[in-house]
Amino acid sequence: MAKTVKEYGNDSITQLKGPDQVRLRPAVIFGSDGLDGCEHSIFEIISNSIDEAREGYGKKIIVTKFSDGAIEVQDFGRGAPVDFNNKEQQYNYILLYETLYAGSKYNTNSGGDYEYSIGLNGLGLASTQFASEYMDVEIKRDGYKYTLHFEKGRNVGGLHKEEYSGKDTGTKTKWKPDLDVFTDIDVSSEYFIDTLKRQAVVNSGLLFIFREQQGNRFIEKEICYKNGITDYIEEIVGEEALSTIQTWNTERKGRDRDDKPEYKVKINAALCFSNRKQLKEYYHNSSWLEHGGAPEKAVRNAFTYQLDAYIKQQNKYSKNESKITFQDVEECLALVVSSFSTLTSYENQTKKSITNKFIQEAMTDFFKHQLEIYFIENKAEADKIVDQVLINKRSRERSEKERINIKKTLQTSGSDMANRVQKFVDCRSKDTSEREVFIVEGDSALGSCKLARDAQFQAIMPVRGKILNCLKSEYDKIFKSEIITDLIKVLGCGVEVKSKANKDLSTFNLDNLRWNKIIICTDADVDGFHIRTLILTMIYRLMPTLISEGKVFIAETPLYEINTKEKPYFAYDEQEKAEILKMIEGQKYTIQRSKGLGENQPDMMNLTTMNPDTRRLIRVLPEDAEQTAIMFDMLLGDDLQGRKEYIAENGYLYIDDVDVS
Repeated sequence: MAKTVKEYGNDSITQLKGPDQVRLRPAVIFGSDGLDGCEHSIFEIISNSIDEAREGYGKKIIVTKFSDGAIEVQDFGRGAPVDFNNKEQQYNYILLYETLYAGSKYNTNSGGDYEYSIGLNGLGLASTQFASEYMDVEIKRDGYKYTLHFEKGRNVGGLHKEEYSGKDTGTKTKWKPDLDVFTDIDVSSEYFIDTLKRQAVVNSGLLFIFREQQGNRFIEKEICYKNGITDYIEEIVGEEALSTIQTWNTERKGRDRDDKPEYKVKINAALCFSNRKQLKEYYHNSSWLEHGGAPEKAVRNAFTYQLDAYIKQQNKYSKNESKITFQDVEECLALVVSSFSTLTSYENQTKKSITNKFIQEAMTDFFKHQLEIYFIENKAEADKIVDQVLINKRSRERSEKERINIKKTLQTSGSDMANRVQKFVDCRSKDTSEREVFIVEGDSALGSCKLARDAQFQAIMPVRGKILNCLKSEYDKIFKSEIITDLIKVLGCGVEVKSKANKDLSTFNLDNLRWNKIIICTDADVDGFHIRTLILTMIYRLMPTLISEGKVFIAETPLYEINTKEKPYFAYDEQEKAEILKMIEGQKYTIQRSKGLGENQPDMMNLTTMNPDTRRLIRVLPEDAEQTAIMFDMLLGDDLQGRKEYIAENGYLYIDDVDVS
């Protein structure tokens, strides 16, 4: 078939115009065409109201979430100017709501209407309007009430203007994000509450009212921090403080480069040291800097430098001890930085990071200076803080050293595993999708299983003696156990230690697992059950993902062997035994309790335990994991009283019937 030739010529170039600039490419403005982008479009409207309030116009903002997905934001500021603009010879509502790169926040550094503004680019309002199914606007200012209606990014009916005698002013915007633009518009209440809380924190005294429609009524929540970031730190840390709360403020002027304009920066910080609560949040012009940028770099530099200097000055380092890092500091630091500037370089329109060189330099210098004064004036607190930082550092270094040692202990390549792990019997196949490893009790079981297995894909790992109870043992003791480290080497995937204090020990990688099935095969008696439970406990504590991924199995071994002239039968429980005896009624038979694995003949072992066509395997299911953990902890953990009560109530269920006649 001939290939169609497409001409790429002068008429191939097209330009998006009007609403299509956003509706067809929302991610360019909002960072995403998904829920994140929809949430950012909402913040664009809220931020305009916040900018008004910060300039001193309006003391509250009402945000309403309707049950159909619509949103309304009402402020009590000056009201957006929407009438005719003589300078631009255009209506302002067209500039604000229907034009990209039009607004009143381009001259923040030269005495404009907004000194410190979240909005900078003249994009947010028009972009959100373009991305809406509809938008209704009501504005009160200059003795008039103005109303506008938009559908799918286009104005319907023009600007309506009527006289208004009320004294209140402000802007009320109701709109519904468009599913034709965003893939998801189901914004959670938690997003609104979290966003308004963050804004209340950095806009002290500003009252936010969040209203949520539930049926025919609206549920209201008020959010306000009278003292802003200081109140927020106190709320977070509470009674868990190592030091008093510090609130620091300054104003600086400077340039990002010698030939760039000078601008003003306000820096506000509230902080407290705590060995239980950690927090680091950065805001600029009240926009949450989720990715930090300049303020985060300044904090890392200043805090590490000044704490290190104090430790040296007080001779608190041990001989030849390495310096602290910011990781050691942040583990006991609760800090909020809220800065404002008349010129701002955001990383992009989503405003999650700033890059101003002067802001970083000013903050670094300011924090170094403030910390130096604080430590001089509060020596008792300073000593307590650096002692905790040094504890964090030494704990981190011990954990890192232990992690490296454990990794060395556990790492064994597949080629030398058989030589390095005592009595492990590997299989021939290198195909992980078919390889199986049987974990069995002792040397006798190893012998019979070795003869009964299919050497192509079945390997045998004997467990010598009783394994450690991994619920009651500390990690250092666990990883000194040769039985456990040998098992981990054979499995090949490493360990995942689900403990905050030992998070650095994790070296788990499921892709490195050498087996498709891990089969625990023990005798059908009390000792066998105990060994099986201890192996499962080890897996559950050190590598629970193997259970959640369905890689762990238990091989059922028969309780009874019933022999007739024709063939043997195997019963795995009392009910099966009764059913078999009923089935062979009239035949001569012998019945005996099944022997241990080590006493079984290879053909029997193959038939009952190892042959995939005839064996019975029980997969250890993920949904059983939580209940298993509870039972393990009660039977094998430190809850002695719980164990006594359980045995008293249920012990009789596990005692064989005794004939006392």
